[in-house]
Amino acid sequence: VLESPQEKGVIWTGSDDGVVSLTRDGGKTWANMFKTLPECLVNAIEVSPYDPATVYIATTRYKFNDFTPGLYKTTDYGKTWINISKGIPTGAYTRVVREDPARKGLLFAGTELGMYISWNGGTSWQPFQLNLPITPITDLLIKNGDLVVATAGRSFWILDDIGLLRQITPGDETSKVYKPEDAVIGNWGSPLSSSSIEDFKGTDEFVGINPANGVVIYYFLPKLADSVHITMDFKDASGKLVRSYTSKKDDTFEHYDGGPPSNAVLAKAKGLNRFVWDMRYPIMTGAPKAYLEGSFRGHKASPGTYTATLKYGTIENKTEVKILPNPLYQTSAAQYDEYHAFMSTIEESLNSMHKHINAMLKARNQIEAVIKEMGDKEKFAAIKKEGQALVKKMTAWDEDMIQRKAKAYDDVDNFDNKFTSNYLFVINHTESDIPRVTKPNKDRRAELEKEWVPLEARAKVIMETEVPAYTKKLWEAGFGAVYGGQN
Repeated sequence: VLESPQEKGVIWTGSDDGVVSLTRDGGKTWANMFKTLPECLVNAIEVSPYDPATVYIATTRYKFNDFTPGLYKTTDYGKTWINISKGIPTGAYTRVVREDPARKGLLFAGTELGMYISWNGGTSWQPFQLNLPITPITDLLIKNGDLVVATAGRSFWILDDIGLLRQITPGDETSKVYKPEDAVIGNWGSPLSSSSIEDFKGTDEFVGINPANGVVIYYFLPKLADSVHITMDFKDASGKLVRSYTSKKDDTFEHYDGGPPSNAVLAKAKGLNRFVWDMRYPIMTGAPKAYLEGSFRGHKASPGTYTATLKYGTIENKTEVKILPNPLYQTSAAQYDEYHAFMSTIEESLNSMHKHINAMLKARNQIEAVIKEMGDKEKFAAIKKEGQALVKKMTAWDEDMIQRKAKAYDDVDNFDNKFTSNYLFVINHTESDIPRVTKPNKDRRAELEKEWVPLEARAKVIMETEVPAYTKKLWEAGFGAVYGGQN
């Protein structure tokens, strides 16, 4: 029995002997609306959400050893019916049919042998099994943008990527990026958060599978030459760049324990591709190869509307991205703004600190290489001694900034953290599950900022005054550039 969700008093019924009845006056009078239907079990009735006169029914005759699918459709309240089972094979006798409330003509059918989908109101069907077990599908429900599937003996299943299905046009192979489902700021884990899920089976023996924690972007590409790379930029509502990705692997990236992870790489295969933006700002700069206990991930973006832009060559495709607040946390817009401002500036400060460290280490290595080239020659004794003093000063500054003795987890028990480790800890401590800035966060940052003032001043003197002055002397001594040259 199904009362029309669009018209009060309009009720459809289906019997187990093939009678489809309709009342349009709340049950006062009834009429058989499908007199030519063979004896069968009318298993499901679906009134189209777009037209009250359009109705679908799923029937089955398996009790007669007839395993032919039997889906039917009327567009005139049952005066005429057509069979819409084309594409569903014999043996997959039909149990349920539903129409998507957000895309007219997008139908899902549950059969004895699994799922089928139609993009054209039932004119044709194709298998839609994915990783769903081959099992009888007894009922279907579309709820909150998800397709919920009830099976006979194989549990409930949920397909949460139905937003993509609502946008696909079969046969259209032009470049495009599809609008993603709204993402909620959260802190759960999921194998679906990875953009590479080729081996993902959708089930686990011991744990449930959460949806992806991030913005799931699908995009379609034609076949691209190896030399052509794609980019995807995420910008906030003001047009400011939040994060950028590319299909070109960063050959300069150096992995080391205790360092930052690499930036995700976009897939660019012909056809449909999937990418998950973790909603975070850029990864912070590390200090190779110092082991720092902590996370270099940027903070998560605040709730709001963003734009994702896919580009390659002269092609550019855009879509809107929405990030929603976590309903479990009572976080105000002002608190999100404060959090974003705090995290943005403190992350940029760490980037600057590590760039100072890396630049000085590079200069120090060059100077040490030149000193080694000088050997024990007397004519270089004075300039060599000056270089050694400069290297000693650079090393002392480096040792105040970062701990290079630690090589593994909990080495901090043996070697005290230095300045940037403490600074990174404040970043990670503030970047908690609840995006709020507390007074202790602010106070500790202020303490460290005071420590940074003399450290930064020392670095500037070394790099902006003493290194250039020493390099000038190397030139005058005939060594040319820092990576010099004469014995």
